[in-house]
Amino acid sequence: MLPAILGGKPIRNKPLPYAKQSIDDKDCEEVIKVLKSDFLTTGPKAKEFEEAIADYVGTKYAVSFSSGTAALHGACFAAGINKGDEVITTPMTFAASANCALYMGGTPVFADIDSETFNIDVNEIAKKITDKTKAIIPVDFTGQAVDIDAIKELVKGTNIVVIEDSAHGLGTKYKGTKLGGLADMTEFSFHPVKTITSGEGGIITTNSEEYYKKLVNFRSHCITREIDQLENQDEGKWYYEQLDLGFNYRLTDFQAALGISQLNKLDTFVKRRKEIVEKYNEAFQNLDGVILQKNPNYSDTSNHLYILKLDLEKLKVDRRQIFDAFMAENIGVHVHYIPVYWHPYYQKLGYNKGLCPKAEELYNCMLTVPLFPAMSEEDVNDVINGFYKIIQYYRK
Repeated sequence: MLPAILGGKPIRNKPLPYAKQSIDDKDCEEVIKVLKSDFLTTGPKAKEFEEAIADYVGTKYAVSFSSGTAALHGACFAAGINKGDEVITTPMTFAASANCALYMGGTPVFADIDSETFNIDVNEIAKKITDKTKAIIPVDFTGQAVDIDAIKELVKGTNIVVIEDSAHGLGTKYKGTKLGGLADMTEFSFHPVKTITSGEGGIITTNSEEYYKKLVNFRSHCITREIDQLENQDEGKWYYEQLDLGFNYRLTDFQAALGISQLNKLDTFVKRRKEIVEKYNEAFQNLDGVILQKNPNYSDTSNHLYILKLDLEKLKVDRRQIFDAFMAENIGVHVHYIPVYWHPYYQKLGYNKGLCPKAEELYNCMLTVPLFPAMSEEDVNDVINGFYKIIQYYRK
């Protein structure tokens, strides 16, 4: 069958996005309740959301932020990252995983990925550790857990802080334990395409009281009213002090209300994502021309993204033409991600292409496939049929 891009009939009449939030009437009702209440921000719902996330992942503390990026910035502040400090992360991620180090004056150092799991390679991290290394920010790419035990073993006996960027990973389990309390600090994102959403938003979970206090202060200009933190004499109930340079990174109460309502559906969302992934795996494992991401046994993955690697040696065209062919079929594929140091800003900082060959090779031949809980069986079948139609047509 001729692909739609070449004049054939598209598989779908209406576009299917690669991801989409799932908002129901209950979510809307909870937000409206807060909009009619006395507090729109800095009220009880944000604290309730934090406690609910901490309870879900099994940590002592959780501190909400206005975005996942803001949460990572806060984590770098709490970790004490300063000018001259190096922070190791993966290039196969959204820019925020590295930008957060730059915000504090630190220097991102990129370690290559494992070519099968697409996650940061622990052996490559080991090669990058120097006496300037202050933190490691491993990313649970696509929601699949990094080998956090191996990373913690690398930093054992050092002062290196491990900040797990689990923007994709809420609901994932590592060796049977939910992500959130295995690293020194763990970040989750609540952007609309993530496992649950609060519109925008992020959170840091931790078991450290020291980090918790620093995070709470940082998101509110580093201003405190806590008597035990004041540096000067308390002048009365109105009194407060700014102790450092912080930011206004607070999550609103109506966002928190949406987050709480969404969290109640998280397990249902994850279950549906797993069902779709199982169908994809079954359909694509024997499709000549594509390679599946390997999920290690230690990761019970919540599946934020589903990524296929095109075997370009078996295809007559490159990734761009395959991408365009899917869009013509009204199937919204995407690419996650352009290696961070390929961006013009990082090139101007002195980073060059070729730093992480495996990540660059993956970027050149990867596609993100539609995956979200509201997908119907027809949607799933359209994606599968689209791949067979396009890959078979363009295969050598």
